[in-house]
Formats: sequence, structure tokens, C-alpha cells
Amino acid sequence: MAWVSLVGGGTAWAGTEEFSPPELGAPTALGPGVTYRGFSLKGSNGPAYGHLLTVDLRDRRVSVDLLYPGAVGARERLSRMAGDRGAVGGVNGDFFNIAEAQHPGVDATGAPVGPAVAGGHDLKAAVPDGQRFGPAMPSGGTTEDVLGVGADRTARLDRLTLEGSVRARNDEFPLSGFNQYAIPVDGIGAFTPAWGTASRLRATCGTDTDRGAPCSDDTRELTVRGGRVAAVAERPGRGAVARGSVVLLGREDGARQLRKLKVGDQVAVDEYLRPRRSGSLRFAIGGFPLLRGGRPVGGLDAATAAVRTAAGLADRGRRLLLLALDGGAAHRPGLTLFELAQALKGLGATDGFNLDGGGSSTLVARDPGEARPTVRNHPSGGAERPVPNGIGIFIRP
Repeated sequence: MAWVSLVGGGTAWAGTEEFSPPELGAPTALGPGVTYRGFSLKGSNGPAYGHLLTVDLRDRRVSVDLLYPGAVGARERLSRMAGDRGAVGGVNGDFFNIAEAQHPGVDATGAPVGPAVAGGHDLKAAVPDGQRFGPAMPSGGTTEDVLGVGADRTARLDRLTLEGSVRARNDEFPLSGFNQYAIPVDGIGAFTPAWGTASRLRATCGTDTDRGAPCSDDTRELTVRGGRVAAVAERPGRGAVARGSVVLLGREDGARQLRKLKVGDQVAVDEYLRPRRSGSLRFAIGGFPLLRGGRPVGGLDAATAAVRTAAGLADRGRRLLLLALDGGAAHRPGLTLFELAQALKGLGATDGFNLDGGGSSTLVARDPGEARPTVRNHPSGGAERPVPNGIGIFIRP
């Protein structure tokens, strides 16, 4: 596409209020309530170019939902996930467990960091803050932070906290993990069929404050089927969790609690992602806030430029902005997190949310008449990277 020129010599110098809003290209309507356009702006490290999807949630024909490859512990190209679901556009989502160099011999799961909700169903909870992947979070950030859309069709920034329990005989143990690649120290995690086939060993590695700490040697795994313990093991397993079953994996004190249970014992497992704000979420994805009430949040990195993906909320959550910057062969420097927050503000957002960037940054869109969405930005690695999830835009006929 033809980029609009940079004008006015405006700067986005970190730590100041001087900022020239992005220059927008001509919009292309992808369907009712959804437009795509390019934009450019000048950052402190040079010009940045990006791609923007605008979603009007007031149009009841339009919705957004989680894109994922059918399993939490798996990755796929965003264009493939969007095309298979019939989405007209979307961006990549949460940071994820891409490699396990700190734990030789332990397979990376590909699972995302934060909570996830798809179609109103809870998929997973957040890993401990010290176990996350991605850039440093700003002040007050947590892995429980999400961007979501409620049953009222309004987008919002929120937090999702896992509440759950394991009940057996006269005992009740707290559940501290749900389909996540890292269980808190002394905790018990539950894995459902939504987890997929990835190994569960990684869930017992590291600590709540040190991702690279050794894997625990005190573990216990139970398979619960039909409300009863069907199998026990001392080490975490791998492979699909059968329909109607739940795998409970404990480490340290959690393992000792699970050793009280034997094959044939009755067990009930409950899990629920509780939002901090009122109203249930039909869709949610992890990341961290950049902008609140029209102001960048405290502690944003104002020095490191990178290719970024982000979401902005405008018109009291009735309009959603999804953007991804260009990387590619031109080695475009991108924006700092502070500049990204300012860019979202310049586009009209009052709240902003950072998603995975770098080689993961991808935006796809499908023009009217096209069969499937295509990648519109230039990924940093020169090709589209498989990712665990994304935000998909859907238009009902």
C-alpha cells in the first residue's frame, strides 16, 4: 500500500507530552463496523510504520473472540487460525513459552502467559509473575491483567484471578493452576482436554520469583475420570487429557496433599476465573496495560524501541483499535512502550494494552471478495511466526 508521508517533523520523545499523532492512510472497509488502514509516525528512534484495524462494537453484526489452535499448549500462524475460523481480521496475542533453554531436556509448551477466555468459556489462568515471558511489566502490572469484552459487548481492561478447589473425602485443597505452563510453588494445577498434548513437566519447573530455578523433584499427578481417581503417577506426564477427565498435578506441598488420594477415591475439581470488575467476560486475552484514562501508566520503558502489537479502547469501550507495527527487511526500529501508549492516545484510545511484539507481531485482514485473511504488516523475522493465540474479528451475515 502507499504510505502517507511523515509531516511536521513531530517527535515522540520519551518522557514528554510532545507527540505528533499517527498519520493515517485511507480506510478500507472490511465489512460492517470494521475498517483497515495503514499509518506512520516519527518515533525517537526513527520513522515507524504500522497497520490498524478499527472495530465498532456498537454494530451487533460485529464481534471479537479468541483465536487459538484448539489447544492451550500449541502454536499456529495467525493467518491460518483466522482463516479457519472465518475471521475478517485480527492480531497476535499474548506472550508465550517459546523456548526452555533454562531447563535443558524440558520441552517448551508454547502456552501463553496470561488468562484466556474464548466464547465465554475459561481456557486457562495466569502463571506467577516471576514465570512470565516478555518485557518488564510497568508499575502495578501482573500476569492476571487482561483485555476483554463482556457480555454487554463493551471492551475493558480487567484482571482475572483463578478461584478453585479440589474436594475429596473430608479434605479440600485450593487449586492454584489451570491449564498453565507454570504452577505456583506448593500448588496444585488442573489440566483439562483444552490443554492439548504438550508435556506437563514444564509446569513444575522454576519458582514464583525465578523462572530459571530447577524443576521440582517432589511432584504427584492424578488422573480424575468420572469423579474418581483413575490413575496416579509420581512424575508429570504428557499426551492428551481424555474427554471427561482432569489431570491434577501437584508440586511440593501440593504433591503431598495429592498423595492422600488413592485410585477409586471420589474427587471434585472446580475452577473459575473471577474478574475484578463486575460483569462476565465473553473474551479475554493476556498482556499488560499501557494507557489508562488517556495517560500512559507509570514505569513504561521509554528507551527500548521494538516492533509492537497493541490494542486500544475508545468511546468507553465501544470501539476497539488493533494495531501492529512493521519490522521486516528494512530493520525498522519500532517504538518504545511509552511511545506506543502515546500512539494509541493519538489514535483516539483512552485505554491501551500491550500484546506480544518482535517476531510475533502480526496483523491480518480479509478484503471483501477474498477467501482468507492475509498478513498486512511485515513480520520482523521475514515470515509469519506461529503463536498461541490472537484476537479475531468476526462479522455476522
